[in-house]
This record gives sequence, C-alpha cells and structure tokens, in this order.
Amino acid sequence: MSTFRRVATGHRNDGRSIIASEQTVKGVGVPGLPGVFLTTLWGSDVAQAYPDNGAEPAHHAWFPPIGGVRFFEFILAPDSTPPDTSTDADTIAREAEHLFPGLLSHFNPEDPGMHRSASTDMLYVVSGRCVLELDDGSRTELKAGDVIVQNGTMHRWKNPWDEPCRIIGALVGAQLGK
Repeated sequence: MSTFRRVATGHRNDGRSIIASEQTVKGVGVPGLPGVFLTTLWGSDVAQAYPDNGAEPAHHAWFPPIGGVRFFEFILAPDSTPPDTSTDADTIAREAEHLFPGLLSHFNPEDPGMHRSASTDMLYVVSGRCVLELDDGSRTELKAGDVIVQNGTMHRWKNPWDEPCRIIGALVGAQLGK
C-alpha cells in the first residue's frame, strides 16, 4: 500500500495563489484481491473553473462522468498471489462497492477481469511489469517507464511476474458508444 503527501494549490479571494491543503492520502486494498491497491489521489465529477479555493471537488463513482477526472495509483499484485477465500463473494462485492463505487459494474462477469469504462485512461508504469490484454486476444507487455493511453477499450491487467506492478494514471470521462 502506498502513502502520498498531496499538496493542492488554490486561490485567495484576491486571486493570488496559495497552498490550499497538504494531506496524507493512503491506498486501499481491493477486497478479495490481496496485494491489489487503489489510491484516489484527486478527482472531480465536473470540469473545473478557476480561480477556486483549492478544495478537492466532489467525486462519487470510481470512474469519472463526462467532463470529470480521476487521478489515481493502481498496484497490481503478481498473478501468483492467492485470492482471499476467507470471505464469500457477495460480501467481497459489497465491500468493493462501498470502497470503489461503480467499479465492479464495468466488469464482464463471463470473462473475469475484462472491463471497459467510458474514459480516456492515461497511465504510466512506475515500477514492475504487467500485461495489458484486449478483447481481440492481443497481449502487450508493459514495464517501468511505459505509457499507455487507453481509449474506452475492453481490457484486463495481468501480472505474471514475481513483483507488484505500480501504475499512476489519470482518467478523463468520455462518451462511450455501443
């Protein structure tokens, strides 16, 4: 799990720039998936307008609506990490929905891990390696330093190596056709 120091800027009433806040933001483990963590670093459900006071805007679901953004970290555990079988699937799903609203609704239950969101995902692999699988069957190996731009595609992440893969990204809400 990661811990970040988040510094956000804003504006005083006279329009001058300020440090609006400094706080610690911690990752949250994904229920049922030991070693998998998501950290929401910043988000907004609407396009921002400035000047503002620098407060974190409201954001509700894991994925942003059109005009919204999410800034996050994703840690993908090695595939060899055994799943948590100590809790039943319904409880895990309820916990995941509470922690990451709407996340699971984007997954295809007939093809585990495969999902699509109405967003442009701009991702940077900070450390480790992973494989990006698409629904056309393609598999692309990614490593530290690689950048991925995902344009509303059906995909899944795999990590067949021994070390976790750490990804930082931003999601921008987009319109998704059929």
